[in-house]
Amino acid sequence: MKKKLLSLFLIALAGNSFAQDAITYQKPAKEIVDLLLAKPTPGVSIDSKAEWILFSERNPYPSIEELAMPEYKIAGMRINPNNYSPSRQTFINNFSLKNIKTGKTVAITGLPATLYAGNVRWNPSENKIAFTQTGQNRIDLYVIDVATGKAAKVNKQPLNAILGSSIIWVDDQTLIYQVATKAASMAPARPLAPKGPTVQENLGKVAPSATIQDLIKSPYDEQLFEFFATSQLVQNKNGVETPIGSPAIYSSVSLSPDKNYFLVRTIKKPFSYLVSAGGFPSVVKIIDRSGKMVKQLADLPSTEVRPSGYDNVQNVPRNFDWRDDEAATITWAQPLDSGLIKKKVEYHDAVYELKAPFNGSAKELFKTKTRYAGTSWGNATLALVREISRTNQTSKLNRFNPSTGTLETLYELNTTDAYNNPGSPVTEKNKFGRQVILTTDNGTKLLLNNTTGASPKGDLPFLAKFDLNTKKSEILWRCQEGSFETVTDVLDPQKLVLLTRRESKTDVPNYFIKNLVLKTADRQITNFTNPYTALDGVSKQKISYKRADGIDLTGDLYLPKGYNKDKDGPLPVLIWAYPREFNSANDAAQVRGSENKFTMVSSGGPLFFVTQGYAVLDNAEMPIVAKEGKRPNDSFVEQLKLNAEAAINKLSEMGVGDRNRMAVGGHSYGAFMTANLLAHTNLFKAGIARSGAYNRTLTPFGFQNEDRTYWQAPQLYYEMSPFSYADKIKTPILLIHGEMDDNQGTFPINSERLFNAIKGHGGTTRFVYLPYEAHGYRAKENIMHMLWETNRWLDTYVKNAKPTSAK
Repeated sequence: MKKKLLSLFLIALAGNSFAQDAITYQKPAKEIVDLLLAKPTPGVSIDSKAEWILFSERNPYPSIEELAMPEYKIAGMRINPNNYSPSRQTFINNFSLKNIKTGKTVAITGLPATLYAGNVRWNPSENKIAFTQTGQNRIDLYVIDVATGKAAKVNKQPLNAILGSSIIWVDDQTLIYQVATKAASMAPARPLAPKGPTVQENLGKVAPSATIQDLIKSPYDEQLFEFFATSQLVQNKNGVETPIGSPAIYSSVSLSPDKNYFLVRTIKKPFSYLVSAGGFPSVVKIIDRSGKMVKQLADLPSTEVRPSGYDNVQNVPRNFDWRDDEAATITWAQPLDSGLIKKKVEYHDAVYELKAPFNGSAKELFKTKTRYAGTSWGNATLALVREISRTNQTSKLNRFNPSTGTLETLYELNTTDAYNNPGSPVTEKNKFGRQVILTTDNGTKLLLNNTTGASPKGDLPFLAKFDLNTKKSEILWRCQEGSFETVTDVLDPQKLVLLTRRESKTDVPNYFIKNLVLKTADRQITNFTNPYTALDGVSKQKISYKRADGIDLTGDLYLPKGYNKDKDGPLPVLIWAYPREFNSANDAAQVRGSENKFTMVSSGGPLFFVTQGYAVLDNAEMPIVAKEGKRPNDSFVEQLKLNAEAAINKLSEMGVGDRNRMAVGGHSYGAFMTANLLAHTNLFKAGIARSGAYNRTLTPFGFQNEDRTYWQAPQLYYEMSPFSYADKIKTPILLIHGEMDDNQGTFPINSERLFNAIKGHGGTTRFVYLPYEAHGYRAKENIMHMLWETNRWLDTYVKNAKPTSAK
């Protein structure tokens, strides 16, 4: 059985004929294996007083046997039918605590022998930590006592996490969560024969649907969804579980700031065959702590009838949430344009509130001129309101005074304009224990934290004061050039004591306490060491170059250990990229990223191949820019070519890249890019395309940031589809896809059909189907084999390619 499990069915090229090989998993070179399996530094969770650190260790790569466990694919979800949990998770496998003041590390006792932890939650006083433990047959809830370092199971009934884990601390002794109502073994049995056909119909309603996978397909799927998604809300006080209301299909549960009410959303029938569970018909209501309904706020239809277009919404209430600055006040938005953003109206959304006891009339708070995108609450005179236009790539932040009802714009900018992003407001806990906007200088200023800090010199994060009256920022601290440091928390806003995370090219990220007022020496509170010693000696630099039409581009260039340009000459190159759309050429030209970040290794990234003698250009900018009043995608292929030519020319001019031995690759939209480059240019010797979508007619209601439908722009869909030009793909292309891809639009049939089309026209291609993998690859065996396939392909068609000139 294990041998059969460890077989891959790969379509391989054999001379001039084609064969299907069943081969066992292969391992790449030792240097690649060592990088992949290096133990990453632990995850860090630090309490707000910076007294305790919780370290979380993970094994990021489960075995293929773990991925092969039973799994149901229903309602856009993947669930484990044995334990009421999502089937694809990365778990915490060990915990430890460190007291920052004493420096002492505490090993936690009472943990399960085999730990599969998640959903970590500190209690209000931050002296206890709750987490879920996912076993083979049930999910349990544990609590760690920080002072003693002891963990103990606190639940009696198994939890239900199918629609998410709503683990809520009410106070230091009371938890709210959802439990299963029946044993998993009682799930409906699949009938030997259906009672009839599966039928869907539409009676004249406009119902555009995105290409979502794993949807309900039969009445039996409906039964399974209802069985596994139904849960009972319970309160656990000092170990005693008390049911709250009746079982229901809870899609969300939120406790009011004063802890007296719940805002709940429950799914109801009929279940849709066209959208996932998040789009099923639902009821939004307020219940009290006993579960009794206080107020029904909305009865929402299925999102099947949501209009297409990224700024369009259903003509129903949305964005239900609590005001964080009041005891129990609900807010929501309602479109004023029937949900259609192109409708000529002065205001597109209105936002309302309803206060406890919820028996009065809703009050209008404000209106927005574009699409409402949420509110950050501060106090009775301050809130920050966000508006967005995804189509126009714009974002607006408004200052709202809840007492007077005035709404004033603080700033507006392109969402792609990284240089002028002022940052995010720093928050603090209020009397309800909710995070609200922190103000300084008698309420006249905000602290803004920009954890990116994009600049022409690269990313330099900063902390600033923003004056609400002058609408100008004053930078209080900025990361020094030559390193990369971000503010992860403001421990004391008055004394400006900060918790920061600092790294450099050679220094692994560690945490420090910094005092901006006293300017004392920074205190290091973690001591992580480099897990990727195999990359020691590898050089990294951010290179800049210019596209033929004048747009500036950048990329992260990695060169092998010991490489000497004068001695070793130009290297074979792997360019790895992911295209992005821009309405502004200036924004497209901005520098993104920092060469001073420590190099972290991702299983899906290209850095492994720098150990095999390749120059690797990672994050190569591939902007697609709107030109002459047209949309960005109207010249998609032309701009891809300009981007690729610019990168190749730069590497060749530097003397580090051999323009006759260039490969290009990417994942998802990067794979789509790769196939297009090979279909329309002869710039490369090979391509690596992982889990891409290659026929855009399979995503007819929009894709990526393109919101025109196929019927509105059929020629665009045809020309952007590399499948349309499969007969032109003569450059060797390696196609890799997870057989259980769950991403919207990237059905595995994309790779199957592209392979067949290239093969049918005599192209050179190989198709690797990774068993049990979704859109991102997880199993250790699959990832190692993927890296082996990639290295083999690169060596065959790039490193050892005959030196012919690119056209």
